[in-house]
Amino acid sequence: MAGSPDIMVRLLGVTKSYPQSDRDIRILDDITLDLYRGQYIALLGPSGSGKSTLLRIVTGLTSPSYGTVLYRNRPVTGPNPAAAMVFQTFALYPWLTVQQNVELGLAAKGVPAGERARRTAALIDLIGLDGYENAFPKELSGGMRQRVGFARALAVDPELLCMDEPFSALDFLTAENLRSELVGWWHDGRLPIQAVLMVTHGIEEAVYMADRIIILSKNPARVIADLANPLPYPRNRKSPAFLELTDQIYQIVTGWDRPPAAVWAVTEEPAKTALKPIPYGHLSMLSGLLELVRDRGGADDLYHLGAELFLEVDDLLPVTETAQLFHLADVKAGDIRLTPLGEEFVAGDIGDRKAIILKQLREIPLFQMIERVLRSKASHSMAKDFFLDILEEHFSPKEAERQLMTAINWGRFAELFQYDTDTELLFLEEDDPTTR
Repeated sequence: MAGSPDIMVRLLGVTKSYPQSDRDIRILDDITLDLYRGQYIALLGPSGSGKSTLLRIVTGLTSPSYGTVLYRNRPVTGPNPAAAMVFQTFALYPWLTVQQNVELGLAAKGVPAGERARRTAALIDLIGLDGYENAFPKELSGGMRQRVGFARALAVDPELLCMDEPFSALDFLTAENLRSELVGWWHDGRLPIQAVLMVTHGIEEAVYMADRIIILSKNPARVIADLANPLPYPRNRKSPAFLELTDQIYQIVTGWDRPPAAVWAVTEEPAKTALKPIPYGHLSMLSGLLELVRDRGGADDLYHLGAELFLEVDDLLPVTETAQLFHLADVKAGDIRLTPLGEEFVAGDIGDRKAIILKQLREIPLFQMIERVLRSKASHSMAKDFFLDILEEHFSPKEAERQLMTAINWGRFAELFQYDTDTELLFLEEDDPTTR
């Protein structure tokens, strides 16, 4: 298939599934995109939306289950030598110096020692680590270590720089400084690359850095928006245009029509009823958020609320989704509004709040199943692993663990059931096995 010379990466119907019991859990669903030379692209979406998986497919570190990945119109069938990756966890070798870590990729490519030293020195100068060539990673701050990660990725002269949440492990000020410097290097033409693909869950980060923002849904990931960012550089976070675009993206992320919670690959056997995942909202945070909304007249703009609380959309979404699940609030067009039940919740004392949550939990299939099992047992108790095994029929082991621990926290708050961390037993409160 012929393509524009400016198209660096072409994804055609890319789908990724992972086997789980007798079914496949679909992570990416029918992703079709063209990535162009000269673009700084942000891949934006909530945690668990498959952003990192898609990035690994683009770089050839992971293969799609279905679909085609082309780089410069050629199929990607293994690690793409024209792409380099920057990880969120630095991934430096602790026994190597800064110089040696940066040279690593060049040595693997057989670049002569003299040329390696020249290119490494230039990059160390670019990233501002002159004088640290012989330092070991343990001697560097987090920001300095990530600079080494950038230099190591750039040393091999990639055409495409891929970054997986490269600032998420840094403190706020260090991350802000490094973002500004990276954008400056890109726009000054000081980076030896032709395009950037960056995974992020930060809306402001995407608007500040990228000129194209691709937004993914989750369960499974689909492209729900592909936006050009025309804001001129340098960008002012407080400008009306910046705030307007940020708010627009917030509305998209918080308001897209959610597909079914789990999408299973087609099999010849009849499909089981899938348990829908519950959000990971902390109930103390839920109470605080609803009280804030109450104090502001019962409604507020989610973007401005998140900004005031220094919360990224990834932090706020689980709480707002929990509020919606419990019918305590409605979220539409980026605004949150208390429902009558939500107003009753914030007006009540702790006993009233527990009673409301208890009633809502009993409407959720996962909690119906847990209570039914506990009541059916003579001891009114059951091992945590029993429920974990059930959840692993529907989710990955890691996700099953997160789902169950969230359920345990909610169930304990509402006094639907209790949990003993020593015995790892769930039990009805009136039948505490530890008192026997």
